[in-house]
Amino acid sequence: MCNARQALMAYFYFDFRDIHKQHWRDLAPSLLTQLSMQSSACCDILSSLYSVHGNGAQQPSDDALKRCLIDMLTVQDRHPIYLIIDALDECSNVSGFPTPRKRVLQLVNELVDLHIPNLHICVTSRPEVDIRDVLEPLTSRRVSLHDQSGQKKDIEDYVRSVVYSNSEPIMRRWRKEDKELVVETLSELADGM
Repeated sequence: MCNARQALMAYFYFDFRDIHKQHWRDLAPSLLTQLSMQSSACCDILSSLYSVHGNGAQQPSDDALKRCLIDMLTVQDRHPIYLIIDALDECSNVSGFPTPRKRVLQLVNELVDLHIPNLHICVTSRPEVDIRDVLEPLTSRRVSLHDQSGQKKDIEDYVRSVVYSNSEPIMRRWRKEDKELVVETLSELADGM
């Protein structure tokens, strides 16, 4: 649908290993950029934000970024818009007031409260309490993969394939019992990740 210009999609992955993919201020510009690349109306909205802020000389406020996103999501285009926010649990939850994670959760809550008929939001996360408390009342569909046997089996199969591969010379010398202990321990400690 996106390739045929019949829908817009923006995707953001929070990554605890990348300092530039852990905060609200990383999410918002990414979504704005992706949507503006797919729609001339969205591009015009982002261009206006850029102009209002001295053609890039000034940083827009968080409220200005949020307003820009809302303007893009409510543009009269009416094509379906899909926002995918992946690994929200990896968004920082330790510093700031509100924390970066709380700000993202507030944004999702505000977007859902707008009742934009063509907007579809998918958020993935481990089932952390603060995230569940905000998202569960908002969801129309909830899928939990946590503690699913299929997911655990996939992790175990992956670990087994690495441990038994011939790509690591040191592992070739391990006893079968040691390899199985590694597979069992890592699979259990993976906690679904």
